[in-house]
Amino acid sequence: MPIYHKLGKIPQKRHVVFKNSKGKHQYEQLFGTEGFSGMSSLLYHVHRPTMVKEIVKSYSVEPKIAVKKNIKAMQLAGFKIEAKDDFLESRTPLLVNSDVYLGLAAPKKSFRNYFYKNADADELLFIHKGTGTLRTFLGNIKFEGGDYLIIPRGMIYQVDFDTKENRLLYLESFSPIYTPKRYRNPFGQLLEHSPFCERDYKLPKNLETYDRKGSFLMKIKKEGMMHEVVYASHPFDVVGWDGYNFPYGFSIHNFEPITGRVHQPPPVHQTFETNMYVVCSFVPRLYDYHPRSIPSPYNHSNIDSDEVLYYANNEFMSRNNISEGDLTLHPKGIPHGPAPGSMERSIGQKETQELAVMVDTFRPLMVTEAAMKIDDGKYFKSWVE
Repeated sequence: MPIYHKLGKIPQKRHVVFKNSKGKHQYEQLFGTEGFSGMSSLLYHVHRPTMVKEIVKSYSVEPKIAVKKNIKAMQLAGFKIEAKDDFLESRTPLLVNSDVYLGLAAPKKSFRNYFYKNADADELLFIHKGTGTLRTFLGNIKFEGGDYLIIPRGMIYQVDFDTKENRLLYLESFSPIYTPKRYRNPFGQLLEHSPFCERDYKLPKNLETYDRKGSFLMKIKKEGMMHEVVYASHPFDVVGWDGYNFPYGFSIHNFEPITGRVHQPPPVHQTFETNMYVVCSFVPRLYDYHPRSIPSPYNHSNIDSDEVLYYANNEFMSRNNISEGDLTLHPKGIPHGPAPGSMERSIGQKETQELAVMVDTFRPLMVTEAAMKIDDGKYFKSWVE
């Protein structure tokens, strides 16, 4: 996260004595990535952040794979994912590889009776439906439909929902999630040609600090296992912090589309990147303005990547028969392009109201058993005239 932020009380210098008004020591913690060379923040706790007093149980949460080597284009009916009360239980992995787990969730309730952190992966939550608050030990972020929430690995958090119907697309990323390099200068600032800027970020606010000892249940995901661990002090006991490693939000509605005289390639929609995949935002925009332009995309070969599209409404100019909440997979090895008729009907059109999230992975995705249950089974034939 290439922007500096701070909340609460911190000492003037790093790594020096820091006491509260009663003369009690505050405990410093480096919350960093990539050893000591990546993004980091310095946190100051009321109690030592290391006080684990019990490991209750551990159990596997590995995705169940149905197809390891897939060549079939698929259309998944995302709204068929079962809504569940619990946030973690509602998360359903659909397409996975060694770089990213991609899934959908439909949690009905807030989770306040435990805390959660992913020790292996950054998390991206795309809020399709619902409003609420992401509560973390570095502060809170209010969210609504269309928001991306970026949660760095190791972040302790809870989610409060204001709504009963909540629909989320989520990614578990085993490499850090950043803004695209071509949007940034050498100092990390977003450049003038970037489709968004730092003003668009939703940064943590309202730091909650609890001075409590007792038994606090933490669920930690690590190496395909969920570990239920009891902490001896409240995890939200940070009195202050500063740095570059923290959760933040960004609304897809604040993505300013890049357009041109002729059809622009998918990279103009790029919003986030890692070493092994990219995330793009397709938003309402004006079409190309060359007098003979074809607004729909041209056919293209998936030679190096699997392409996934999640549809946040039921309009997508190059597809037929798409419903809100659907997810399509176009695997590498098979060319794909506009559905029959969509190229022709796009000619002469002036704008689109589509809203979708695209994920292109540089390694093939495996298909889970849960994905097979919501596949329409015939999408791969949809280009046959």
